[in-house]
Amino acid sequence: MAFLSSKSMHLNQIFRSNNILLLLPLFLYLVICSPPEDPIKCSSKNTNCTITNYNGMFPDRSVCRAAEALYPTTEEELISVVATATRNKRKMKVATHSSHSMPKLVCLDGQDGLLLSTKYLNHTLKINVEAMTITVESGVTMRQLIDEAAKAGLALPYTPYWWGITIGGLVSTGAHGSTLWGKGSSVHDYIVKLRIVSPAGPEKGFVKVRTVNLGDEELKATAVSLGVLGVISQVTLKLQPIFKRSITFLTKNDSDLGDQVLSFGDKHEFADITWYPSQRKATYRIDDRVSINTSGNGVYDFIPFRSTPSIALVSIRATEDIQESLRDSNGKCAFAKLTTAVLRKTAYGLTNNGKIFTGYPVIGYQNRIQSSGTCLDNNTKLTVCAWDSRVKGEFFHQTAFSIGLSVVKDFIKDVQKLIELEPKALCGLEQYNGILMRYVKASSAYLGKQEDAVDFDITYYRSKDPLKPRLFEDILEEIEQLGLFKYGGLPHWGKNRNLAFDGAIKKYKNAGEFLKVKEVYDSSGLFSSEWTDQVLGLKEGVTTVKDGCALEGLCICSQDSHCAPSKGYFCREGRVYKDARVCTRYRKSKL
Repeated sequence: MAFLSSKSMHLNQIFRSNNILLLLPLFLYLVICSPPEDPIKCSSKNTNCTITNYNGMFPDRSVCRAAEALYPTTEEELISVVATATRNKRKMKVATHSSHSMPKLVCLDGQDGLLLSTKYLNHTLKINVEAMTITVESGVTMRQLIDEAAKAGLALPYTPYWWGITIGGLVSTGAHGSTLWGKGSSVHDYIVKLRIVSPAGPEKGFVKVRTVNLGDEELKATAVSLGVLGVISQVTLKLQPIFKRSITFLTKNDSDLGDQVLSFGDKHEFADITWYPSQRKATYRIDDRVSINTSGNGVYDFIPFRSTPSIALVSIRATEDIQESLRDSNGKCAFAKLTTAVLRKTAYGLTNNGKIFTGYPVIGYQNRIQSSGTCLDNNTKLTVCAWDSRVKGEFFHQTAFSIGLSVVKDFIKDVQKLIELEPKALCGLEQYNGILMRYVKASSAYLGKQEDAVDFDITYYRSKDPLKPRLFEDILEEIEQLGLFKYGGLPHWGKNRNLAFDGAIKKYKNAGEFLKVKEVYDSSGLFSSEWTDQVLGLKEGVTTVKDGCALEGLCICSQDSHCAPSKGYFCREGRVYKDARVCTRYRKSKL
């Protein structure tokens, strides 16, 4: 999961200000909330169900339905459920406790399908200290794994920064941290054994449980499977002895960012960069292992992943809506500068002792510094994770793609050229803490990274009205098309708008091998859907052509009606990338 909005860090300032009375009426519109709900909602007895994602809306705003949802608590129950569904030729999809993927990988065809939730498959099964491995069920969260490993004096070296995702979900979508060292930052590259439950014929009881080990060719398919091979029931990961890290954040001018990005990942094991293009700045994470005897007991509790008062989220979103409607780029830029200034001053949530920040470097044990998400600990009814869909708070698009190190410098230069033309264009995404740049290494997984690369995570405003264009719509669309098409970026399987997946499977040299394994594991396609078939290139239709489709990333515009001509937005070529087709406000030149 990428860095989400940082705007909530201003809450204490808001509540201390004289304007608090102006915010109080908004309280009447709040939903009283506790920790995030189960993404599956059923009418009664787990039947007549719908499912959504953590953001409360899939990219095409479709409602995904299922006839039934089941919650197995053991592998034996899971096997029985899959066998019964296979016998009855029912479509199945795997759901997690929080549904932290943006694309509709979990959606079923029609309304007769079955959702299999891993919510209660959440047990640590074995820790082998001598072999330095941990075996968990697929519904175990990253936080659980980190905590259990630490109790045994072990650590998973590289992980995503958000600890609320499940092991089954994150390996299936290729989620990762940031490093070019060792095997790289993708969690699936640390799998030593995986068990997966798939359909089978009547001669095998309609179900087959496969154990895939490190070194088996099939692990290259099952490691990043998009959920189309069956249900992952157990995962065994290779760990390391627990260690300490030393972190310093350093902000500099971005004029040499293109050169810096090529060497920075080699210099520091856990390096990443957060880029603020409109501010012409970049923040470098100088992050390395240090001796276990080094003094320090630091904690990383990333500020945007902390609980936020619901009343403030409503206020912030209302402000953002007003800025968009008034085309207030100055307001967005002022808010962005305040956001990043407060983040820097508070060290992004780092503390030297778990309580206060006294200065860099912050040194702490891996399990206390690698990942965070304390908003999930919320036990009150007035504070939530900032993106909780039950509150009229954050609502956003996420674009995420990885660009090979061989061309990433040129991509950065092209984005900088766009900023020279429109200096305020990316203040809006800087309100969401800019562009997170993480290092990822080439993977042996068929649907994993194809080369050493930099992953760009971009989060930005999304309107509740799908036909309403955004401020600087064209600049963000051009960056998206630059990364995905001019520079051949690979889309993150768990993020992105629909257009990112159009033709994406052709970028994977072993996609054909993956499809061969898919045919063996699930020849009847019970774990597939129209959407996954489209993404895998088996069917057409990833994008949808209709009026306004480009505004939500359902298509790349080819005519004005795909934008919002009644609101002054027309389909035009890109400014730097001339092959791009973007929705531009009042630009007279035509295609």
